[in-house]
Amino acid sequence: MAFDLNDVPAFADIEDAAARVKGVAVETPLLRSDVLDAKVGGRVFVKPECLQRTGSFKFRGAYNRISRLSEAELARGVVAYSSGNHAQGVAAAARLKGSRAKILMPGDAPAAKVEGVRFWGGEVVFYDRATENREEIGTRIAVEEGRTLVPPYEDKYIIAGQGTTGLELMLQARAQGQDIDTVVCCAGGGGLIAGVGLAARTLNETTQIWAAEPVDFDDMKLTFETGQRVVNKRMTGSICDAIITPTHGELTWALNAHQLSGGYAVSDDEVLDAMAFAWRHFKLVVEPGGAVALASILSGKADVKDRTSCAVLSGGNVDPKIFQRALERVARI
Repeated sequence: MAFDLNDVPAFADIEDAAARVKGVAVETPLLRSDVLDAKVGGRVFVKPECLQRTGSFKFRGAYNRISRLSEAELARGVVAYSSGNHAQGVAAAARLKGSRAKILMPGDAPAAKVEGVRFWGGEVVFYDRATENREEIGTRIAVEEGRTLVPPYEDKYIIAGQGTTGLELMLQARAQGQDIDTVVCCAGGGGLIAGVGLAARTLNETTQIWAAEPVDFDDMKLTFETGQRVVNKRMTGSICDAIITPTHGELTWALNAHQLSGGYAVSDDEVLDAMAFAWRHFKLVVEPGGAVALASILSGKADVKDRTSCAVLSGGNVDPKIFQRALERVARI
């Protein structure tokens, strides 16, 4: 992907996005648990974007992007590709702006996410994530049908919209008399952590930003550690479907390369434990990809002892069968 410095969002773009989504997106709360603090030896907040409109942070970026389209562009419609959360965000934003959305989703996408897209009037087109290239299909549809392509992360306004999550959490912490030392955030394509990192480090340049990813799909962590761009070897094999991408974006990496302190890789078992903990102690339903940041903290991989930290719980659109696996662990969490 070719881009110039004008494509990279600045903090002012996040502030502009915050004004645009105000009253449309949910300002999700900042929560903490005495049990969690005692368990890890530090003060830990969680930012539950599972409570966001459409069940994930993705609505923020989608609305910020689609709300900028002209009347003619809105009339022609939009197209997007996603395993489900971006899909629902785009479908909802398109409907709210009077447009139509066509969404490419992998055939193994959770039924709840497919149903969510259709609830918002989105047309679902399935593809095989193991053998087909969603970017190529999406680009072809955009050209043939005159639709605007709304990418999941490689877009200035998408990143800025996701960054409103970070802006909120930093200001909410300050309102409680706290400064955030560490933010742990999931990383797939990198749009959320890029926007959150930009907001957090602008407001407090000493705040550390750590990426959380599934084991064997930790391309951002490995790229940061090796200095060489890493591509995931496969696209299946983790319950964290929401954050499985071939690799992180080039535009998002333009920010993440300078903002990250490092990354953590967590197993499916650690993710299920984190989902169980969120349900038991926060009364929250969190999907696997949305729980990787909390899993990094609970597993001890993220050292938050004697620090004030925040884990971003990025979404809650979980398949019931997977959530049941998490609930089976509640008694020992």
